Amino acid sequence: MRSQRFVAYTLGLLFAWAGAAHALPIPAPPQFQAKSYVLMDANSGQVLAASNPDLQTEPASLTKLMTVYVVFNALKDGVISLDTPVTVSVKAWRMGGSRMFANVGSQVSVENLLQGVIVQSGNDASVALAERVGGSEDSFVGLMNEYAQRLGMHNTHYVDASGLTNDPAHHTSARDLALLSQAIINQFPDYYRRFFAEKSFTWDRITQANRVSLLFTDPSVDGLKTGFTDSAGYCMVASALRNGMRLIAVVMGTPSEKARAIDDEALLNYGFNFYDTHRLYAAGTAITELRAWKGAERRVPVGVLHDLYITVAKGTYPQLTARLQTPSGLVAPIAARTRAGQVEVSYDGHTLLDAPLYTLRAVPEGNIFRRMLDSVRLWFTKK
Repeated sequence: MRSQRFVAYTLGLLFAWAGAAHALPIPAPPQFQAKSYVLMDANSGQVLAASNPDLQTEPASLTKLMTVYVVFNALKDGVISLDTPVTVSVKAWRMGGSRMFANVGSQVSVENLLQGVIVQSGNDASVALAERVGGSEDSFVGLMNEYAQRLGMHNTHYVDASGLTNDPAHHTSARDLALLSQAIINQFPDYYRRFFAEKSFTWDRITQANRVSLLFTDPSVDGLKTGFTDSAGYCMVASALRNGMRLIAVVMGTPSEKARAIDDEALLNYGFNFYDTHRLYAAGTAITELRAWKGAERRVPVGVLHDLYITVAKGTYPQLTARLQTPSGLVAPIAARTRAGQVEVSYDGHTLLDAPLYTLRAVPEGNIFRRMLDSVRLWFTKK
């Protein structure tokens, strides 16, 4: 690998003019009686506003977001299908609190149980799914905690699949719930669209409305979940999509059902009013090329492996600058997805993000004449 090279350019000029060059003044985030809250952009993952984001709090029925995430992964892996019948156990049938009202011994499809969990917040449906996917609820909870660790939910630990427990070991945080919601939305977009925007669901002639009240008052909101116990207070995770920008708002421990809706809506409006999200680079698209020494090809394309987004104050995007820090070349054989430097994006001299760059395809060794010639050239470049 040769010495590093640096290339800087203005993002607004490289991609497209993105609006006025004057940044909109950003006020302080809204203040609530909530114990904690987080406002996150779903694509960039940037937190735009927060209060006590890592405070460990009782999740109540927001637990079911992880229950659903584990089931979605089981669907992806082929462990179950939406049509798979699930027998409702006595344990599931006896669950208190909010219920789907599935009869003991009856068989309910995974799809209907997901509707019972997401729309009706059914504790019985949660346990039935947990027993079917994990073999037992305890085993399923092990999966919940494993996925929490994979997602970087460092302040989260689960004890059950429904959130009905009063065990102090059952806890999460506003930031962790935003990370989990982001994973549901981005990893399972089809399931997200299919289930979370449903405003009501009828099972056994009992119709129940979705408890996410913003679904009925804000057409941009299309999920996710509410929670409540006396000790947890009123909680809500809501996501909205406006003009291609998606935000996730989490409020924990508000004093009333009305307050959690007002607070979540205020956070969403704050984010959409004062911030914009832009895709900087598309996954698999070459940002630059590097010399492929001793290779069958002379150049190797370099870029990002996943779409790279940034969220910035309105009006500042044209003033962003990107700086590529890459080696001057790589020596073949070069494997695809080889680390090849990084891109740093800054505004007014402050780094906003940096992301690794990778080779986008493999370059095998060239013939003996290419290798010999490049060996000589490399020797001279090191002099």
